[in-house]
Amino acid sequence: MNKLDLNLLRCALAVAKPFWVSPERRRAWGLVVLLVILLLADTQLNVYFNKQSGEFTSALAAQDGARFWRSIRAFLMLVVVAVPLYAWYYYVRDKLSLDWRSWLTSRFLSGYFANHAFYHLLARPEIDNPDQRIADDIAGFTTQSVSFLLLLLGGVFQLVAFSSVLWSISSYLVLFLLLYAVVGTLIAFGVFGEKMVQLYFNQRRREADFRFGLVRIRENAEAIALYHGEQKEQAQVQKLFGEVYANFYRLIQWSLRLNFFQYSHSLLTMVIPSVIIAPRVLSGELEVGRVVQAEGAFAAILAALTLLMGYLENLSRFAAGVGRLDSLAASLQATRTGKFPGRERIVTQQGLSVGLEGITLLTPNYERILVKDLTVSVSPGQHLMIVGASGLGKSSLLRMIAGLWDAGAGTVLRPCSADILFLPQHAYMIPGSLRQQLSYPALSREVSETEFQAVLEKVNLPDLVARCGGFDTELDFGKVLSVGERQRLAFARVLLTRPRYVLLDEATSALDQENESALYRLLRDMETTLVSVSHHRALLQYHAQILELKPDGRWDLHPAAGFRFAEELA
Repeated sequence: MNKLDLNLLRCALAVAKPFWVSPERRRAWGLVVLLVILLLADTQLNVYFNKQSGEFTSALAAQDGARFWRSIRAFLMLVVVAVPLYAWYYYVRDKLSLDWRSWLTSRFLSGYFANHAFYHLLARPEIDNPDQRIADDIAGFTTQSVSFLLLLLGGVFQLVAFSSVLWSISSYLVLFLLLYAVVGTLIAFGVFGEKMVQLYFNQRRREADFRFGLVRIRENAEAIALYHGEQKEQAQVQKLFGEVYANFYRLIQWSLRLNFFQYSHSLLTMVIPSVIIAPRVLSGELEVGRVVQAEGAFAAILAALTLLMGYLENLSRFAAGVGRLDSLAASLQATRTGKFPGRERIVTQQGLSVGLEGITLLTPNYERILVKDLTVSVSPGQHLMIVGASGLGKSSLLRMIAGLWDAGAGTVLRPCSADILFLPQHAYMIPGSLRQQLSYPALSREVSETEFQAVLEKVNLPDLVARCGGFDTELDFGKVLSVGERQRLAFARVLLTRPRYVLLDEATSALDQENESALYRLLRDMETTLVSVSHHRALLQYHAQILELKPDGRWDLHPAAGFRFAEELA
């Protein structure tokens, strides 16, 4: 077994094992047992069909009408048994694949959403297109795993069932068949195997990149149109498709070579059995029907022995998908446990307030230091405002407090997730109704429409319900609302959630000073402690302390009273 086979087997077992030892294992193994029984019955029926084919051929050659019609009646009886058996076989196979996909998808989704893994994967470019891996690669893995397992079992059953048939006709034919199959398989995998796996892996990645490029244009259509960036975007998408085309062209070139080999190898098997046993038939030692039986048995055994060679292209696709799933699973596990070899991480501890102790913050790729040895405490009511020039790490520091970044050293003290809420500059609007927008992320919370309306009036959106057609009309709020309206709606969520701490990252950047001040007063009166990133001087009055970030990771902590921005001092 070569390096490719061993690595494929290791990855496949790592991805597959959890399902087969999970609480769902009894049902899954029950379906496997049923499939094996059906497969055994299928193999025996194939032996009977092969025998009857030879029988009515011999009857025709002997011009024996009674024997011929007896054989036809037996054949039709086999058909009556075989049809429902085949139908149930494929139903059970597909049901097992579907159950496995459902369980595995839930497992990957749990890991994907745990500890913000979906966010942390953005900093790992080697894990490209995790959405495609979860949506497409899992489906391909489960379906193809079941199919390959059954093909292997069916091959073993066919080998056992038909070997005795072929041996009774010609032992030389069996020996020749074994040599022919082994040589063909070694050539196929030695020449084509690893190359085609790599090409299929690249194809999956490039197809996903091309699809993502088109989705990105749709999501940013307005900005592109305003910039008149159509030519640049078209060129970029055309480049992505060019990579798809180039890789796929190399793939079909290798497929052409493989097809030359496979078809020449398989077509010869149509004549080899006849050539080997022809002298015995011509001498009258064997009936003509025995040639038909020999050809059927030869084909069945050869299919079993060259199974991997015959499915080399499918196996290459399968190997590419398995590798992508295995690497995604490893990344999700590392994110869940926080074990990244050779890299120090910031430790997060739960407490009643926000505090930073000896924090050194780096970019997620560990290439640049943003803040060095920062210690600051944000006790309830001691609102903190973070200021500094662009690019010094203000938003990064806020994301670290929120639990999104942990590259660096030190300890973060923060309340539990239910007591802290983060408001980014670009307020996120979920697909759904206005009621769901206001309740997000606690969608199960019971809030009256009167309370909803009162909060909307506080954030200066009194007519939003009428504009949306009620609380339960589903709309694309990302397009219906302006940037400023989305920011005010995000503040409405805060007023409904009433967290102990709010982290605001330029959360009022699209608002005029009057609306901005009104919203900050609402938060202050609600006794929520604020940690804000902003460059608006008017917001100083709502904070007790100012954290000023400086170049080279330096920082200063000032009282808000009397603080002046650097440009004011110039």
